[in-house]
Amino acid sequence: MTRLRHSRGVAVALVTFATFTDIVAYSVAVPVLPDLSRKLGASPTMIGLLFASFGVTLLTVSIPMGAMSDRIGRKIPMVGGLIALAASTLLFAFSDGLPWLFAARLVQGAADAITWVVGFALIADRYGPDERGRVSGIVMSGTSAAVMVGPTIGGWLYEVGGIRAPFLTVAALATVGALGFLWLDIPSTRAAAEHVPLGRVLRSRPVLVCTAVVIAISSTISMLEPVLPLFLTEKLGIGPARIGLIFGSGAVASAILHPIYGRLADRWGGRRLMMTGLIMAACMLPLLNLTWTYPATIAVFVLNTMAIALVITPSLAFMAESVAGAGVGSFGVGYGLYNMAWGAGLLGGPAIAGFVFEHAGFARLTLLWSPLLVVVTILLARVQSAPPPTEEHP
Repeated sequence: MTRLRHSRGVAVALVTFATFTDIVAYSVAVPVLPDLSRKLGASPTMIGLLFASFGVTLLTVSIPMGAMSDRIGRKIPMVGGLIALAASTLLFAFSDGLPWLFAARLVQGAADAITWVVGFALIADRYGPDERGRVSGIVMSGTSAAVMVGPTIGGWLYEVGGIRAPFLTVAALATVGALGFLWLDIPSTRAAAEHVPLGRVLRSRPVLVCTAVVIAISSTISMLEPVLPLFLTEKLGIGPARIGLIFGSGAVASAILHPIYGRLADRWGGRRLMMTGLIMAACMLPLLNLTWTYPATIAVFVLNTMAIALVITPSLAFMAESVAGAGVGSFGVGYGLYNMAWGAGLLGGPAIAGFVFEHAGFARLTLLWSPLLVVVTILLARVQSAPPPTEEHP
C-alpha cells in the first residue's frame, strides 16, 4: 500500500480519472442545462451566456492557479479543484434560479482550470522529457472517452432519475477523485520553494509559439462544432443522430491515437509531430467541402481528427520541454498558459466560424482557415527550444 501511495502510475491514473470526471461534468451539461434553464425562465440568449460563463473563470484562473501550485505543491490545489467540481455539480442539482446556475457554471470553469493545469504539471514533475508524451497520451485518451460517454450518460440519467441524477453522479465521482489525491503521496518539487518566474516563462519564444499553436488547434476544433452540422444538414440532408455519429467516430479515433502519438512524440520530438499535424489539418480541412456521401463524410472527418490529435498530445509534451528549456521548473505556470490558450480558442473559434459561415459559406471558411494553420506551422518551424537542464524526477 505504501508503494502504491508513491507510485507514478497511480498518480497518472488519478490525473486521468480527474480529467475524465471534469469532461463528463462539462458534457453532461450539454443535454441537460438548456432544458433546465428554460424551466427557470431563461431566454436563448441567457442560455448562451450561461454556457459561455464557463470560459470566464477558465481563462482567469488557469495561470494564477498554476503559479500557486508551483509554490505550494500540487496536492492541495488538486484536492481543492475536485472539491470545487463536486460543489459546482451539487449547485446544478439543487439550483432553483438562474443566479445559482451561473454561480455553478463559474465554479465549474475554475475547477476545470485547476484540474487540467495542476494535473499536467504533476505529470511533468514526475516524468522526464523522454516519457511525458506517452503519459500525456494516456490522459488524453481518457478524456476522449469522456467526450464520447458524457452526453449519453447525462441524457440517460436525466430521463431515468430526473434533473439531479447526472449532477449527483458527477459530484460522487469528483469526491472519489479528491479522496484519491488526499491519499496519494506527492513529493514536493524544487519549484515549490522558489519564486515563480512568470515573466521568464512568458518571455520564452518556444513557450509563446506553443501557446499560438494551442490557440490555433483549439479554435479549429471548436469552429467546426457549430457550423459543420449546419453544412451537412444542408448538403446531405442528415439529422442530429447521424451528425452525432460523425463526431463520435472522431472521438473514438482520438482515444485510440493519443497514446500512440504520445510515444511517437517521446521518440521523435513533439515539435516535429506538431508541424506534421498542422500541415495535415490544413490540407484535410477543405476536403470536408467535397464530401458527397455519408460514409465519405465520416472518413474525411476521422482523417481530420487524426491530424488534429497529432498536434494536441505532442503539444502537451512540447510545453513542458519549452518551460524546462527556459531554465524554469514552474510547470504550473506553463500549463496555466496552455489551458488559457485552449480556453481562448474555444471562445474565439465558434464566434469567428459563425460569422464567416453566415456571410461567406462553409467552403470559404475552410479555405480561409487553412492558411492560418500554415502560418502557425511556419512560426513553429522557426523556433527550437533549448536543451532542457538536468531535471530530477522522484
